[in-house]
Amino acid sequence: MSHPDTAAERQFYARLPATRGAAGALILSPGGQVLLVERAYKPDRPWGLPGGIVEHGESPLAACRRELAEELGVRATVTHLAAVDWVPPSGERTAALQWLFTAHLPEGAELRLPPDELSGCAWVEPGRLGDLLPAHVARRATAALAARASGTTVYLEHGHHALEEDR
Repeated sequence: MSHPDTAAERQFYARLPATRGAAGALILSPGGQVLLVERAYKPDRPWGLPGGIVEHGESPLAACRRELAEELGVRATVTHLAAVDWVPPSGERTAALQWLFTAHLPEGAELRLPPDELSGCAWVEPGRLGDLLPAHVARRATAALAARASGTTVYLEHGHHALEEDR
């Protein structure tokens, strides 16, 4: 049996810190290259992993599936949670939790990128991620690739291993 929220409970929860969430995916080619998307709205840092913001009431997995469908125009199969990364607040941005899953595209899939959001995509060798992605995103992707290979999930803080057992 549930009880109605009291005014005190509502006030308590309203004062708690807000943490944003985002979910994305590592999609690998048969040859082991990573799919990157080129964001039209970030000309200074265009390359990223497919994914986006977790919307109100949405789970990270549902957000990942939705974002992949919206950004790539296909229904990718999400297969594994590879990394969870806590990103500290910066300027006006609140702290964030980033969930990075692995996924694969349907056989023969033709990507259909939304032109107002994405201007292109590329298959990139894992060793080149640091050349194209912001440093913390490259660290996250590299750690997630290692976790995927070992069948584990890694916890990160701003792309750095935070647990002794993960180092």
